[in-house]
Amino acid sequence: MSPSDAAWQQLISGIHASGRKAALAITGGGSGAVGELLRVPGGSRLLIEAQVPYDELALAAFLGFAPTQACSSDTAIAIARTARARADRLAPAGTDVVGLGATAALVSDRPRRGEHRFHIAFANAAGIAHCTGVMAKGRRDRAAEEDLVSRAMVLWLARACGIATASPRSLLDRDERYAETVVTAEAAVDTIDQLLAGELDRLTVQPDGQVMLSAPQPVVLFPGSFNPMHEGHVLLARVAQELRQQPLAFEISVTNVDKPPLASETVRHRLTQFAWKSPVELTRAPTFVEKSRLFPGTTFVVGADTAERLFVPKYYGDDEVQMHAALEEIANSGGSFLVAVRIDTAGRVRALRDIRVPRRYADLLTEIPEYRFRFDISSSEIRDRRRADGGCAVGNS
Repeated sequence: MSPSDAAWQQLISGIHASGRKAALAITGGGSGAVGELLRVPGGSRLLIEAQVPYDELALAAFLGFAPTQACSSDTAIAIARTARARADRLAPAGTDVVGLGATAALVSDRPRRGEHRFHIAFANAAGIAHCTGVMAKGRRDRAAEEDLVSRAMVLWLARACGIATASPRSLLDRDERYAETVVTAEAAVDTIDQLLAGELDRLTVQPDGQVMLSAPQPVVLFPGSFNPMHEGHVLLARVAQELRQQPLAFEISVTNVDKPPLASETVRHRLTQFAWKSPVELTRAPTFVEKSRLFPGTTFVVGADTAERLFVPKYYGDDEVQMHAALEEIANSGGSFLVAVRIDTAGRVRALRDIRVPRRYADLLTEIPEYRFRFDISSSEIRDRRRADGGCAVGNS
């Protein structure tokens, strides 16, 4: 299919006239799609903006986080969601907006070890759809691969705009691989409900709102209720990342040892606090031994008050044998704890040095120096102040 064909130009005219407004973002290859769309008159009816965050730092700045892998379906979806969010802010209220994201690994001036491939995703009112094509190495030069990806993007955008057309599969040879997946908006919402119903043990909510069932395991995890999230949480997360030199994720367990499970609306409300800031792990793991099973080898960020409870049999059903079994399991999984200073109910500064830690577990815990972090206001105090001011706090603590 040549871009000069009358049928191709007619397709693009149809996209322009679809009534949608689109924002595009492209990295790695396929930027020619923008030229294809603008070569045909009427592009202003469709296109809100087009960006090419090509550099690694530029892509991280566009998304609000650094993706684990630049060329992947997950990254294409994140780009599409971000593009749609931008389109929604820029377009008039009530506009039917579409975000299109693409990432590709094509012929380079250096030998490429991995596959030559593209991942394209769109996000619209109906949900998300993404496709992946793997091209045979050595079959096309860079220009030909660029042209193929650009045309695949136009075809995928047509689908996002409700126009029936050929699949990007039609651009590939018979022996080249292709796959596509559609996720409706309702299905994405239902994933959280599945977790609450006990059908899932863990899911990850990315900063752009994307819900993932098999995201890479975080190396540093900050568990809490975050009711509400406040400046102290943000500061402690930053310090923990600096100390471990690894990205951090927050974690909220929807179940609690001595309280009812969180309600669906409570979970969603708390997630809004992390939008465009940090990934959140949602789990059904209220205890640290359960968390260590989901996240072996992870460093957990805790306050001194929480760290102290690790060594109190009362929190293990008054069973000291159970306490030691749990601590041994955490240690054997490679888990560890970064412990921050906290102020107790009596107003005393509590640090790791104030906790009676059995010698055999000493290596499990590392203290965050007080000069690096100290924040004297807790979430419960913030909730109390809000109640006193006539406000309200949502859900359980």
